[in-house]
Amino acid sequence: MRPAAALIGAAAALLLGLAAPAKAARAGELRWAGDSEGGAPFIFQDPADPRRLIGAEVELMQAVGRELGLKPVFVQNQWEGLIPGLYRGDYQVAVNAIEITPEHERQAAFTIPYLTTFEQLAVRRDETRIHGLDDLEGRRVGTYKGALAQELLEERGLKPLLYEEIDPMYRDLGYGRLDAVLLDQPIALYVGKPLPEVKFVGGPLGTLCYGMALRKGDKALLQRLNGALTRLEARGDLRRLWERWGLWDPSMARPGEPREAQTPPVAWEQYLASRSASEAWSQRLQRYYFEFLPLLLKGAGVTLWLSVAGMSLAMALGLALALARLYGPWPLRWMAVAYVELFRGTPLLIQLFILFYGLPHFGVKLTPVIAAVLGLGLNYAAYEAENYRAGLVAVPKGQMEAALSLGLSRAQALRHVLLPQALRAVLPPMTNDFISILKDSSLVSVITMVELTKVYGELAATYYDWLGLGLLTAALYFLVGLPFVWLARHLEKRLHPERHA
Repeated sequence: MRPAAALIGAAAALLLGLAAPAKAARAGELRWAGDSEGGAPFIFQDPADPRRLIGAEVELMQAVGRELGLKPVFVQNQWEGLIPGLYRGDYQVAVNAIEITPEHERQAAFTIPYLTTFEQLAVRRDETRIHGLDDLEGRRVGTYKGALAQELLEERGLKPLLYEEIDPMYRDLGYGRLDAVLLDQPIALYVGKPLPEVKFVGGPLGTLCYGMALRKGDKALLQRLNGALTRLEARGDLRRLWERWGLWDPSMARPGEPREAQTPPVAWEQYLASRSASEAWSQRLQRYYFEFLPLLLKGAGVTLWLSVAGMSLAMALGLALALARLYGPWPLRWMAVAYVELFRGTPLLIQLFILFYGLPHFGVKLTPVIAAVLGLGLNYAAYEAENYRAGLVAVPKGQMEAALSLGLSRAQALRHVLLPQALRAVLPPMTNDFISILKDSSLVSVITMVELTKVYGELAATYYDWLGLGLLTAALYFLVGLPFVWLARHLEKRLHPERHA
């Protein structure tokens, strides 16, 4: 039918027209990426000012930028997406404790190591049976997914519990949900050691080398970065940086250098002080209101915008799919069915990855905002299509026959008779879907979008306040969705006055 074909054509044009290249580096910039939710000591929000990023790698990139005469510009991305983001062209360098391993070297080029460290085993303070890796047989051991620690454990025949967040791992250790945690020493030092219920056991395990990751073809930039790191190391700037953050280890000393740290660990001590500082409830509430709430509201604005835009696309495309399936010729009916089953039957997260990281292989680079709106809209269009179809099927067949007998065309009958009745029936499930898309929008953080849930994760990773910030974030989600629930109820009363008499 013409209405269905027109709507499908408009949706296709919209999808093709939204394709846009990723933001490229400007002259004089060095765009580098990391995940600030990973926390201290690498990249995290300043406890004194959560609007500012600090960390050892932040200072490292500032030093490299000065050495190269370039302005470092930080780009937020999930840790798992750092290397794929290089090949999208979103940034030039990925720097976030990325280990130089054969697997990573197959995916990207690496600079010379800027930090060499080791793995550290942690257990509960009252644990007396575990002293090293040999004592972990039959124990519950946690580590970070994809880290060298996972490989070390699996080589010994152990099956570690894999986490995607650092702090919850050590919290679970303290709660008794884990028997041990094996992680990079810098992370263990900053996240695990300050906890009174956690202690370190055993000596250094393995050797870790962190490097800056680049696209394999960026040989000129690789040489410049290697030169900058070499000069910083020769002048002692790198050593002083690691000493300030408490990350210097005697094994890192070059021949002829003193093995002991020469610079006080000022940054490490400041971090410990910020973690141990106690606040009165009045001070904590002031921090929530004046510091946390503005950042969370900004994230809520992104969440709301993405949800409204995604739902608008889902409603338009869903209506086109429903009309095509019910009234279109058989090729359109078949394609509509295939679309619904494909997008309903695959996870939204996978669809987002394909849109953002898969399409660039075919020359289509979507910006994060567009990929997020498309991902949400295309996914929820499948559900809206079924809502519309159920509403249209529920309208008695006699309605169409009566409209045709009065001289209306089939398109006019659909527009003026069937669709108004169907929309009344599908309003409640559409409202439910909008609430769902509000919550599912949290998944777009995997494609560099910083929305409400991501802001919560960043703040919680810095202040170790998962409860208070979690309740505040949950309240914002509830308040953002509440007006739409009220609007839907108002429309229901208008459309069905007999039910609310």
